[in-house]
Amino acid sequence: MTKTTFPDEFPEGAKHGRLARGALNVVSGMIPLAGGLVAAAASTWGEHEQDQMNDFFRHWVEMLRAEMEEKQRTIVEIMQRLDLRDEQVSERIQSPEFQSLLRKSFREWAGAESDEKRSLVRNLLANAASSTVCSDDVVRLFLDWIKNLSELHLAVIGKIYNQSGISRGDIWRALGKDPVREDSSEADLFKLLVRDLSTGGIIRQHRETDYGGNFLKSPRSRTTQTGSNVHKSAFDESDGYELTALGDQFVHYAMTDIPIKLAYSPDVSKTAEDTI
Repeated sequence: MTKTTFPDEFPEGAKHGRLARGALNVVSGMIPLAGGLVAAAASTWGEHEQDQMNDFFRHWVEMLRAEMEEKQRTIVEIMQRLDLRDEQVSERIQSPEFQSLLRKSFREWAGAESDEKRSLVRNLLANAASSTVCSDDVVRLFLDWIKNLSELHLAVIGKIYNQSGISRGDIWRALGKDPVREDSSEADLFKLLVRDLSTGGIIRQHRETDYGGNFLKSPRSRTTQTGSNVHKSAFDESDGYELTALGDQFVHYAMTDIPIKLAYSPDVSKTAEDTI
């Protein structure tokens, strides 16, 4: 394995322009899409521009270092949760299919902008390595959900999982939110969250099923209801919500942590080669 290292000090001043441009050329190989542009800029910038370039370059490398440390930590935490003595697990993590899931996860790492989302990716990959309940296509869908859903979306999913059949009003209160007006931005945001999760196939209004799993139509009420001059509340108390089958699997795969099987505290200051 080739060790990737980053410089701790960067050249300052015009007299070190060649060294700075050389460093840029090295990093251009680490980011293929930006490589051509960076290499071209490094070959044409004048010496008087090196101070500004060095400052930008320093922040860029720090960002790359932090991302690599997060990925390293995540891989170590996944391995802590797997029983590699299990032949099926060992074959699974070496399979092209699982390697494809890893590549997708790290390729879209920018979507895991918080430590909570990083934990969801870790849980999902660990469960995908040790369980075959969900197909790899479903796991890829779950990775997209983690990338696209906000933490408030995830909190709503958690409340519905903990209390199936919960109303929108009860969800709002369970989130610790204060009462707001129906025409407020908070009410609009909450309706958007519920709509996103409903159209995304994660939650739905509660439906009765028969023994074959077929959804039953709701009987029409014969009672005459008095008309109302207001629309249905964003915090309605009548309709209950539940997770779909996909939503339930998402909770079990991404929001459920596998107990640690191998205790180990990684030193993220070391390179991946030193850790392995």
